[in-house]
Amino acid sequence: MTADTTQTDAPSDVVAAQHRSISIPIATAAWCAALAVMTILAVTLAGFLIAARGDLAERDAIAADHAHAERVATDYAVGASTVNYAEFASWVGRLKQNTAPALANKFDATAPKLEELLTPLKWTSTANPITARVVSDSNGVYQVDTFINVSSTNAQNPDGAQTTVTYTVTVDRNSDWKITDVGGGLPMK
Repeated sequence: MTADTTQTDAPSDVVAAQHRSISIPIATAAWCAALAVMTILAVTLAGFLIAARGDLAERDAIAADHAHAERVATDYAVGASTVNYAEFASWVGRLKQNTAPALANKFDATAPKLEELLTPLKWTSTANPITARVVSDSNGVYQVDTFINVSSTNAQNPDGAQTTVTYTVTVDRNSDWKITDVGGGLPMK
């Protein structure tokens, strides 16, 4: 007698497992695909929103810095244009106010000559701001054009005159918003 050593068919549960399949309804597959697309869109839009918020924050910071530089320049120009020959020292103080040391030293050096000019003329003037605008911005150093309306009287013109004066003021944010240079202060033509 010979033993039959041929293997018989695999057990029925193994065969059944090999032939199993998963069936997903088309509606479920469509919902899954739609959900995946919506998730991708939401992530993409969130990325754009975050980038846009950063851009807006940067724009707002630049606008705030420009407004601050314009305010510093305007305050300076009004102070520099408000003169009373009888209170010369306070005017020189306004010329030096919020300026860098090098610029303040220049005003100290020229003050005696200015006093020799203004006192005999009996110069007085008041100033009101018109407008200011940043014309350049280089790494936190702002050049600001400031326009001031100045009413003045002096010994030669006791009835007074009114002029518009322009100043070009350099404001350095990196030096605690100090004024590093001033040009102008002359009537516009």
